Amino acid sequence: MKICVVGIGYVGLSNAILMSQNYAVTLLDINESKVNKINSKQSPIIEKMISEYLVSKNLNLIATTDKKIAFKNKDYIVIDVPTNFSEKINGFDTSIIDLIIKDISLLNPSAVVIIKSTVPIGFTESISKKYQMSNLYFCPEFLREGQSLKDSLYPSRIVIGGSTPQAKQFTKILIECALKDDIEVFFTSNAEAESIKLFSNSYLAM
Repeated sequence: MKICVVGIGYVGLSNAILMSQNYAVTLLDINESKVNKINSKQSPIIEKMISEYLVSKNLNLIATTDKKIAFKNKDYIVIDVPTNFSEKINGFDTSIIDLIIKDISLLNPSAVVIIKSTVPIGFTESISKKYQMSNLYFCPEFLREGQSLKDSLYPSRIVIGGSTPQAKQFTKILIECALKDDIEVFFTSNAEAESIKLFSNSYLAM
């Protein structure tokens, strides 16, 4: 099983470290400084557990800025990029995800794509139709900044927008690499998974 994670931020890096304990993981980012730090076993973000795991654990993890290398022969591609709220469009800026999925559709259309970035309700289905890719799933993250790897190793729950063998296999990967026992898993539609993420964010904000 070969996995690509797009985005070296809190979510992307914690997910990559989690899965690279048991699987070959390639991290993709446009920031060459971050890529070089990962390949030197240094954390580009401030989080103690991430720094410790990069140094002390035998991780099957490499980083690159080359999307062709990152996407080639990958079974799963996990997208963890920023989707900040844009006042200009009065919504989440999903343009980066759109470009990434366009590249995937050209370079590795058979890969299963997991979107973990926050997106509006209905986005996953609409982007699936746009690029005629039926293997896209939304799987929200529930991580705290500064505790992202710990929250990945001990997840409160796993939610994924699908119940296909591909979706179930991805949840098995997350469970297998985690340290917590008896993790609750919820198989929903993509729209329901997107709603759960947005409702969770709203609840935490209140």
